Amino acid sequence: MKNILLLSDTHSHIDETILKYVAQADEVWHAGDVGDLIVTDTIKKLKSLHGVYGNIDDYKVRMEFPQHNRFMCEGVDVWITHIGGYPGKYNPNIKAEMIANPPKLFICGHSHILKVIFDKKHNLLHMNPGAAGKSGFHQMRTMLRFVIDGDKIKDLEIVEIGKK
Repeated sequence: MKNILLLSDTHSHIDETILKYVAQADEVWHAGDVGDLIVTDTIKKLKSLHGVYGNIDDYKVRMEFPQHNRFMCEGVDVWITHIGGYPGKYNPNIKAEMIANPPKLFICGHSHILKVIFDKKHNLLHMNPGAAGKSGFHQMRTMLRFVIDGDKIKDLEIVEIGKK
């Protein structure tokens, strides 16, 4: 069983509130637009980290993280990418792979809009944690927490960090 903290779109921002939730997790997953590597370096000092780069990330972040990160967490096939779209409107660059080999859990960021949707067509759970940083149009900074227990995704919780 693993407790996961999912965040995205930090845009170089890390603070004590985010770190409080990092400390409570077994692993942290970052869905891109890291900004400055100080964000992920700080997290990696505390916990295991899976991440991807986003469209605002420079060459340093792109050297550290892939565009797509697909891995197994316990019995769950996870695919993280920054610009992935959502059920019914997936990014054309990933659509063929989504049809041929869908994951059980598909995660993206980019929109700064928190969404959790079950995609019946591809039998997968789609998550976008919104934005944990202070840059962008969103009003509330958000993250997601959940548990992966074997092949089950459970105990999903929205974390509102506060107004930006």
